[in-house]
Amino acid sequence: MEDKLDTIFVLQKNLERMMNLERYPKDTQGKISSLCTAIIHEAVELQRTTNWKWWKKPTEFDEAAAREELIDIWHFLVQASLELNMTPEDILEEYQKKHQVNKQRQLDGY
Repeated sequence: MEDKLDTIFVLQKNLERMMNLERYPKDTQGKISSLCTAIIHEAVELQRTTNWKWWKKPTEFDEAAAREELIDIWHFLVQASLELNMTPEDILEEYQKKHQVNKQRQLDGY
């Protein structure tokens, strides 16, 4: 059985094959820059599902909408990973390395 992250990568590769990429940058740096912009905008859309405006009357949190925006971010994160030739195994390895750094930072009072 395929790992869940492997499945997500296959789905993203298949989606990319369906897309019109005429306006998508050709170089890796341009692709990563564009994907960062997309992630930032999707993060703002996710934030808008919350009651971050303390001066405004709060509304009920729409978890379904928040999940949808989070998945939009995942699409762009996975695409950025593909553009950097990262595999799910690479992601786990890099995550584990950074996780150790972050744990040590917490132990050191970061």
